[in-house]
Amino acid sequence: MRIYAIILTLVLLPALGVTARGAEVKTVSGEATWYDDGTMSRKECMRRALENARIDALSKNFGTIISQDIIQSDKIKNGRETNDFLSLSSTEVKGEWISDIGEPEYEFARDAEENLIVTCRIKGTARAITNEEVAFEALVLRNGEREGNADTRFHDGDEMKLLFNSASDGYVNVYLQDESGRVYSLLPYPRDSKSEVHVKKDRRYLFFKGNDNEFGPSEELLMTASDNKEYNRLYVLFSPAPFSRPVMELDASGIPSMKTDDFSKWLIKTRRNDSRMGVRAINIEIEPKN
Repeated sequence: MRIYAIILTLVLLPALGVTARGAEVKTVSGEATWYDDGTMSRKECMRRALENARIDALSKNFGTIISQDIIQSDKIKNGRETNDFLSLSSTEVKGEWISDIGEPEYEFARDAEENLIVTCRIKGTARAITNEEVAFEALVLRNGEREGNADTRFHDGDEMKLLFNSASDGYVNVYLQDESGRVYSLLPYPRDSKSEVHVKKDRRYLFFKGNDNEFGPSEELLMTASDNKEYNRLYVLFSPAPFSRPVMELDASGIPSMKTDDFSKWLIKTRRNDSRMGVRAINIEIEPKN
């Protein structure tokens, strides 16, 4: 994916390290198979199989949490009382992925209707989830500034903004990983001389809106995809304590960037020293123009 920063006329050419003090880092492996129904691209099927393989590895090593809510509704109809029960259940893994070890392995097959079947095997490092990180919200918006504009599926030329709110004062950084294996620093803003963005608790912030003078010269971000659908990942980092940004290189447009592997190593080290840092990894799809 490429991002154009309108104000600067910038162009960006076309899981994650997280550990905490006292948390044991384990080497884990997982496998999953994704069955396409004929509606997804090969790349999307591979991504779904990869995500499920990571979930498989986490659930096998750290277990899952199964929650169930029972909703009871008492009604009186035609003079008779009736009780309706609705059971809602959900399952969550109790671990979080740190980083891949090597490249994922894929196998491809076809079913009787020629739909794609993708099997993925993955190996990596992970740890059990702790409850030390401070709660925060990070919502990606498409072509708007309200919660109703929340979306992670973009089309070529759409604007992207970020709605942010935290439960405590702290510091926030935002990075974007594209398909070329690079990670770009989006917040602090590239033209801002400061290396940190300090936010207040229980206050909503809208980033990348183009007139954000509170945090220095802002950018408006346009999502672009030239020929094929592109998949990117937005990383939002928040901590109550200041943290140093990684050493990055400036490209010809003045945008700081680094290799994905180097970014993961930096993030692992940073989280190791700050157990209260939280990370949100948000997957983004960009469709090219028809």
